[in-house]
Amino acid sequence: MTAMTTLSERPRTALLVIDVQNDVVAGAHRRDEVVAAIGSLVDRAREEGVPVVWVQHCDEGLEKGTEAWAYVPELTRRDPEPLVHKSYGDSFEDTDLEAVLARAGVGHLVVTGAETDACIRSTIHGAFVRGYDVTLVADAHTAPDKSAWGAPPPEQVVAHTNLYWKGQSAPGRTAGVTAAKDVVFKAGS
Repeated sequence: MTAMTTLSERPRTALLVIDVQNDVVAGAHRRDEVVAAIGSLVDRAREEGVPVVWVQHCDEGLEKGTEAWAYVPELTRRDPEPLVHKSYGDSFEDTDLEAVLARAGVGHLVVTGAETDACIRSTIHGAFVRGYDVTLVADAHTAPDKSAWGAPPPEQVVAHTNLYWKGQSAPGRTAGVTAAKDVVFKAGS
């Protein structure tokens, strides 16, 4: 995918890891496979000098500092990697994410994490309308089963999000979907 971000002087790509926290992904669709795919992407990004930005949600049901709030043990943030705390679905809303990305010269986001039908969807749209190029990693986002409340089964939620994100377009920026194995990080980009 050719980057076309509308954000001038921001040619770099960052890997965004959203809300892969114990309670958020407990019982999520394909939890172990998704966490493994994210872990592989984190390793590859680090090897290639691509910034990894971690996002962590807290609210009344997910209290900061608790085991439920903690990131899953399979994924470990390194101290120099930014950690953005949020309390809304869109990772940009009332956070320092924009400032973190601006300092790093990032105009393209590779997005992974949870939950597909909430924070992932809100963040990819939030990034896109703010001028970012956004690549959603097809097999590196997940959601729990909310069909008891009228939602489609989680595999359909993931498939639908991947399908419609492929068709997004706007002047001067790109949206796309790719499998984790096909994500290409360019050194220093």
